[in-house]
Amino acid sequence: MSDSLTQTASPSVTLNVAPAQTVRGENILPEAAQRIAHLGQRPFLVAGDRTLNLAKDEIEPHLTQNQLTPSTHSYGRDCDEADLERLKTALHQHQADVVIGIGGGKALDSAKLLAYRCQIPVVTIPTSAATCAAWTALSNVYTPEGAFRYDVPLPLCPNLLVLDYSLIRTAPRRTLVAGIGDALAKWYEASVSSGSSDQTLIVAAVQQARVLRDLLLQKSAAALAEPGSPVWREVVDASVLLAGVIGGLGGAQCRTVAAHAVHNALTHLEDCHHTIHGEKVAYGILVQLRLEEIVQHNQLAATARQQLLSFYREIGLPQTLADLGLGDISLGQLQQAAEFACGPNSDIHHLPFPVEPAQVMAAMVSTTVGYSLAATADV
Repeated sequence: MSDSLTQTASPSVTLNVAPAQTVRGENILPEAAQRIAHLGQRPFLVAGDRTLNLAKDEIEPHLTQNQLTPSTHSYGRDCDEADLERLKTALHQHQADVVIGIGGGKALDSAKLLAYRCQIPVVTIPTSAATCAAWTALSNVYTPEGAFRYDVPLPLCPNLLVLDYSLIRTAPRRTLVAGIGDALAKWYEASVSSGSSDQTLIVAAVQQARVLRDLLLQKSAAALAEPGSPVWREVVDASVLLAGVIGGLGGAQCRTVAAHAVHNALTHLEDCHHTIHGEKVAYGILVQLRLEEIVQHNQLAATARQQLLSFYREIGLPQTLADLGLGDISLGQLQQAAEFACGPNSDIHHLPFPVEPAQVMAAMVSTTVGYSLAATADV
């Protein structure tokens, strides 16, 4: 290779596009147990308190029938460092050779990060369609009180993802609504953070994000009305699988932006802890679009926000701070959240324009208003 080519070559990029295997269908836990047997003989199951019984009653029997020796543990309240250390100790005591995460996003994040730190395979079995955590090479770490601390990029996606529609169908309707909100953010964030990239996979990821948005806007209401129907499975696949594909293909340039930065900030407000991830992200999308209106005078963002407000009303996503249980938020609390959202390592800085805490505060309190700079002039 010539010196000129060596000098102009781009640095290598590693993409973690997808789990090594993804299995989906109705009542597929017996088949999943057979696949898990190829990964290890002493599974360590990580579940939430609400899914412990499911893990013991519905999953452990299939594992023992395949001559495996499982051990099941709660991840605790959040994916936090103290609980991860406790799980790591229990994992070594069990001499586990594969981790199985069962539950929602925090259970799956705990399982993925635990497996990575112990250098053993991981299987994800989501029990709701609330996030794409079952797919991604990423774990979010929180404080024991549930406040976001940081995320940990992982070198690989899970070794096996098991999407059992019969499990997902037993989850509360609210979880799928939240998953729709979380998945919608892929378009509104990736289309901004990717800029005008001409890299093939990034272009493909952004276009898939557009497809994902359109599918959700068109089919979510029907899916929520008919759990278990073909359209319901389409929306579940979109929220759990397609949302993960977009992050895998796009990599760092299709990253989270203001919607997730607002989510992370809201986790630091105790009165918001009863809401779930996708609900806060969905509200964050509105804040991001409002910021584009306030800072850039972007009328397209105003139109997009009005479209989303109508959709949110239809399926039950939060539109305001009050919808998140923060109707009585103090000015000090609002400023605390805005300052965290604008912290030096925040994803909000992936916006193509600088943002100050005062502008974030203005956007947070005016997500449902019409486009008017006067509405935010005094904030």
